[in-house]
Amino acid sequence: MTFERAQARRPAAPPLPSLRSARKTEPGFLRRRLDAMHPALRHGLRRVLTLICLLPLLLILAREAPRLAQSPLVLGYGFTVLTGTIAMLYIAYSRYDDPSERTLRKRPKKKNLADFPALPSRPKVSFLLAVKDEIDYIEACVRSMALCDYDEDLLQIIVVDDMSEDGTRDVLRRLEAELGITVLYLEKNLGKKYALVKACEIADGDIIAFTDSDCILAPDALSRCVRALVNHPELGAVSGHARALNVTRTIFTKAQDVWYEGQFRVAKAAESTFGSVTCVSGPLAVFRRDAIYNYLPAWAGDRFMGAPFRFATDRQLTGYVLGQRWRGKKLKRQYADSPFVTERDYPERAWRIGYVQSAKVWTNVPESFRSFMKQQIRWKKSFIRNLFFTGSFMWRRGFGPAALYYGHALWVVAAPVMAFRHLVWAPLHGMAFLTLLYLCGVILKGLVWGLAFKVDNPDDGRWRYRPLMSLLSALLLAWLLPYSFATIRRGVWARSLT
Repeated sequence: MTFERAQARRPAAPPLPSLRSARKTEPGFLRRRLDAMHPALRHGLRRVLTLICLLPLLLILAREAPRLAQSPLVLGYGFTVLTGTIAMLYIAYSRYDDPSERTLRKRPKKKNLADFPALPSRPKVSFLLAVKDEIDYIEACVRSMALCDYDEDLLQIIVVDDMSEDGTRDVLRRLEAELGITVLYLEKNLGKKYALVKACEIADGDIIAFTDSDCILAPDALSRCVRALVNHPELGAVSGHARALNVTRTIFTKAQDVWYEGQFRVAKAAESTFGSVTCVSGPLAVFRRDAIYNYLPAWAGDRFMGAPFRFATDRQLTGYVLGQRWRGKKLKRQYADSPFVTERDYPERAWRIGYVQSAKVWTNVPESFRSFMKQQIRWKKSFIRNLFFTGSFMWRRGFGPAALYYGHALWVVAAPVMAFRHLVWAPLHGMAFLTLLYLCGVILKGLVWGLAFKVDNPDDGRWRYRPLMSLLSALLLAWLLPYSFATIRRGVWARSLT
């Protein structure tokens, strides 16, 4: 059923300022000219334009390179971080293509493409959501799911209520009757992963999609992700593009919105050029059924450091897709009696994972400092757990994916050490200049990411908030890694998957 017919049948979702402002980012003159060019010419010109934009940063590196051998401890960390930032920006802006809009240039060889079964031209989609105590957001989220411009006969929406106690169930019962969705009401709190796996027990789609209970999707977001999977059988999963829904509330939410844009448009885009996106993020995570079905019991029953790992980490589920050639058989043997394995044994394949920039979704970001810190601790714990799994095989996927993954991991692990050295040790030893140099480098990096945001969002002035996130990361968030590791056995129900 078309979106217009769906609107006539179902009440519309609440109007969203973010949806209206999205029209400001429609392709401009340069983008339209590039899109009209021959692919080889377009990619060549993009490389040249990207290098021109990065030239000031390259000149800074060239100027500091001769001094690096003289002061490796003082300049080495900043030099390495700036080099990595330049490389990621270059890859993202010169090589990335949206797989829902055009056929990707970097694909497996024709003889290898035969290893990936084609999806139907209009596959059935099971769209899943787990919720617990989300009365303020759940109606808008479910309505945006139901208003997706995908054929109604091919869209199965399943919502699992994990024993909510705040009135969420009453809202879901009303929506169930009105919209014809399927709602599972659990009588025992199982946690988010188990709740989603419960939904997968009755999901019969060729594609299984997930979203979070505080998100709103653009009408075409799901269909764009499906199109990317249909047109590229080698893709086992794709991530949508998330921004902050409550962006106008505070300076804090504005800064997070700019940060989200960079994490998707730059970081995920760079990984996507190698077919190795390492986190298909929770706001819109779309998987082929045959890429994850056998591994759902391993995901639900994941254990780490001798205890159940309760966080519903989509990093881990993404890891099962990326690494099933090397870890798939072992995982299936561990859960050989599960119906998810016995019902049908899907072959282990060298899946690729992409990112669909045009699949827009908006999520409520933390508005208070306390909730933000809780979110960051959850994310750090998921990063640590995933490092021990995905990190064990990522080197097998090639130099590019390995460099991006291990480079990022090294930066995260080194961050608390560098923060202590520059913010504590240096001032105590009379090296305040080193502290100043470190903070200037942090601000410079934030400005670079802010300008990247400005390139993609020329009418949005929020780019200036990006250095604030860089300072917050250096001064505070870096210290959370050791704390998260020390408390990693503590688990809570959390809607955020990453």
